[in-house]
Order: sequence, then C-alpha cells, then structure tokens
Amino acid sequence: MIALIQRVLSARVDVDNETVGAIGPGLLALVAVEPDDGEAQTKRMLERLLGYRVFSDDAGKMNRSLTDTAGGLLLVSQFTLAADTRSGMRPSFTSAASPEHGRTWFERLVELAHATHPRVEIGRFGAHMQVHLVNDGPVTFWLEVR
Repeated sequence: MIALIQRVLSARVDVDNETVGAIGPGLLALVAVEPDDGEAQTKRMLERLLGYRVFSDDAGKMNRSLTDTAGGLLLVSQFTLAADTRSGMRPSFTSAASPEHGRTWFERLVELAHATHPRVEIGRFGAHMQVHLVNDGPVTFWLEVR
C-alpha cells in the first residue's frame, strides 16, 4: 500500500461540483492499493498515517503526529500512485490492484480510520475528483507498506 501524505491547512474533494469530503488542519492522504495488499498492510498504513510525526512541536521540530494534534484526515483513493513509470512515455498500471481489490482495502482503511480517529473524511472511490488543498510547509511524504 502506498500513501502520498501532505500536511495541510485545509483540503477538500469535490465530485460533480459537490464537496464530498473536507478537513481543516491535518493530513491529506492519496492512497494506492497494490495487488498483494491485505489486512496487515491496511492496519500498518493506518498506524503510519496516524503516528507519522510531521507536525511541529513547541520547539518547531516535526515531533507531533496526527493523533497528537487531533487534526483531520482526508483519505483519497488514487491508483495512479502505483503506476510503473520506469520506462517509456506512458505509465503502466500492472502494479496497481484491480478496482475490486483496491475498493475492498481502501474501504477497510476508511473503516479502521473511522474506528480509531475522530476526524476522518474521504473522497469517492473511482470517481473523477477535484482535490483542493493548501499544503502547509510544503510538507509531503511518500509512505509505503509491504
């Protein structure tokens, strides 16, 4: 499982000119499911999303997690993160999970997040989305769980 996380002041996802998910300060996580992902990868990714220390402490160091700050978590499925871009001029998506497998484990991630964190919003799986964000820093990290 892959997540591209961005520390944000605010973020929202629109589908057909309607906002389907929005947060204030927190993390926007663009998430891709890979073919071998399952329960272990999903649980570990949530642990990393909630525990990764990307927020500043009183000394200005990145020592606080999303759990520490009680910030929002906006989860957005994005299979293109799993693309193979090593050669040619067009990405290959053979390294991404099938839509059915991707939906199963993305929805499981959302379910676990709702059970664990008080402020979780989501995009719409498989939809054409517009993602709006104000990146804070900018701070962006690539997380992988295998």
